[in-house]
Order: sequence, then structure tokens, then C-alpha cells
Amino acid sequence: MDTYQLEAYAKINLTLDVLYKRKDGFHEVKMIMQAIDLADTVRLTCQDASDGIALTTDTASDQANDAVPMDSTNLACRAAVLLAETCRLRQGVHIHLYKRIPVAAGMAGGSANAAAVLLGLNRLWRLNLSLNRLAELGATLGSDVPFCLYGGTMLATGRGELLQPLPDAPVLHLVLAKLPVAVSTASVYQRYRPDAALHHPDTDGMLEAIRSSDAAGIARRLGNVLETVTLMDHPDIGRLKSAMIRHGAINSLMSGSGPTVFGVAADQSQAESIAEAIKKEFQAQVYVTSTIAGRR
Repeated sequence: MDTYQLEAYAKINLTLDVLYKRKDGFHEVKMIMQAIDLADTVRLTCQDASDGIALTTDTASDQANDAVPMDSTNLACRAAVLLAETCRLRQGVHIHLYKRIPVAAGMAGGSANAAAVLLGLNRLWRLNLSLNRLAELGATLGSDVPFCLYGGTMLATGRGELLQPLPDAPVLHLVLAKLPVAVSTASVYQRYRPDAALHHPDTDGMLEAIRSSDAAGIARRLGNVLETVTLMDHPDIGRLKSAMIRHGAINSLMSGSGPTVFGVAADQSQAESIAEAIKKEFQAQVYVTSTIAGRR
């Protein structure tokens, strides 16, 4: 087998709570992460070790203004280097990314690509590493990489790398919209103030709704304390949330540190209707998708 291709699925946060700033400078978080059926496709092709690790992409035209690193700083390249060094291999690989996940959107697109490279090369190079071992390696690349390896629905604590598997959430029909604004995750966390978050997510209630397969209960309990920072900087994100609900969404939330907003619809038809309305009202990248189960 010289070529292997697989999907790299994006994520959203059903809840995101920041508990405190740790002594190591990171923030202790408690959040429920959910994989969705919006994915980049990652194609891996073996090549001579002398050719090294190469990266190309078909970056979509609607993402032309967003930067996709095309050098060794790209998480997909770093994942390949890490795996080769860890297993003491002299291998070359050409990585091609078919980009569909919006870039710099708070949806873990880069981490999803890295996770797909770890999974794909584990098979292509016949390494037989366990998913748990790949997750350990992935955590050294970024806190979202382990989740992207497992997918599904998970409770994340620590920096986001400590994962507790949850039952797969019921299928939620989603509308995603990313405004053309730049949000620095590091800056958002740095400027977050606990006293500004008047309402913290009901994480325990969300866990119960997931375990009960209660889609309406999940939608009601969406919450993200980082909105207190990002929405102050970008009021259009708040207006986008309100528009989602005005056009029929059960509830709406910003994912991660932003700028992507998602709305939960009652069904596929309503999701498509909301998406059309949002496209007319905002200059945004808009997608209709749904939640998906994990790999485990």
C-alpha cells in the first residue's frame, strides 16, 4: 500500500468552561467536545526518504484569505515528523490536504489534520500503535489532537487533553457560520476574566442530557464562557447568534474561542432553511452538517 486517504473531522464545543489559570500558565478547562460531519480529506502517499515530508493543499477559493501554513510548522507535517522520529524510521511522505473545514475557525481543523496523519501513517507504515498511544503522541502537538483522534462525544479537562469518553450524542442537525474576522485563541484566554462570566455552562446537566439521548436538552444547555471576550471584540458574532435563533434554530453558540457560530436545528430541512437565511444576511462561510459518532 503506497497511498492512504482518510477524513479529518472538525469539532464543536457543546460546553466550554474555564475554571482557573494554572501555575504552568495554561487554563484549566472543563468542556464537552463533539465531532461533526464536516471534514478535510487527507491523502498520504509514500515517497523516498530523501524526498522528506512534503505538503500540498487544494485550499478552497472561499478560504483564499486565510493562511494555511505550507511548511514544517503545519501540524500535519509535525505529526509525520513526530511519528517518524518516535519510531526511528527513515520515511518520506507526501501529504495532500483537501480543505473543507474553515481555517482559523475554532473548529480544530489543524488538529484534525494532524490526527488524520497519525492515524493514516500508523496504517501506511504498518506501525500497529494503539489509538491510546497515538493520542499520547498527539497531545505533544496540541491539546485538541487527542480528541480529533477519538472523535464522537467526550468530556475534556486539564488543558483539554484529558478525555473521558461519553455515549455518542444523538444526531444534531447543525448550521455553521464563520464570519471573516480573525480571533487569537491565546489572546482570548489571556483576557478572560471569571467575574465577567455571569452564567457558566451547566456541564452536569449537559452530561445527563447526553446520557439520556435528549437532543432538546442538549440544545438548551449550550454554553461557552469565552463568548464574554470574543463577542466584546466582534459584536457581529453576537448578532449572528441572534440571527440563527430568529431564523428558527433551537439554540446557538460560538465554538471554542470563535469566530464560528453554530445553530441547532430541528431537522435537516430546517437547517438548510436557516443556512439560506444566514447567507443572505451575513458575509460568512456557511455549512449544513450534523454530529457524528467516534472511532472508538
